[in-house]
Amino acid sequence: MSAETLPHLKVMTPAARLLGREWLSGDRGTGVSRSRFHAPPEFANRHGTVHGGFLAAMLDSAAGLAVLDLLPQDMTMVTARLDVEYLKPAPLGTLEAQARVIARDERNVHIEAELATPDRVIVARARATMRIVKRRPKAAAE
Repeated sequence: MSAETLPHLKVMTPAARLLGREWLSGDRGTGVSRSRFHAPPEFANRHGTVHGGFLAAMLDSAAGLAVLDLLPQDMTMVTARLDVEYLKPAPLGTLEAQARVIARDERNVHIEAELATPDRVIVARARATMRIVKRRPKAAAE
């Protein structure tokens, strides 16, 4: 699937813009979605690597994209749970995520996601539970 056939995947929230998110691909058959993020110097912790809170936000965003790829445009999701495991320090710059839907029912979706450097070193992984909800109409200011 492409963002052209699923226009709601093109929507960039302020948080997605801050994270430098780019949706790369999705496969509805396997439930796998790929995305890319950009961590600027402002995301650095005292060690010069990406602060863990930003990594968690990237994993949450990647998991959300995997779910959005499976939903009709009138539905969306909210994060009910996010468990993050930090594996290695993440360098500033480009990070790539792969998220995979592992289970789904009418109300909840369970996802696994990994965040890696361009040379495929996994720096963090997460398990998420997303709750499926009806999309609210946008406010006039949006």
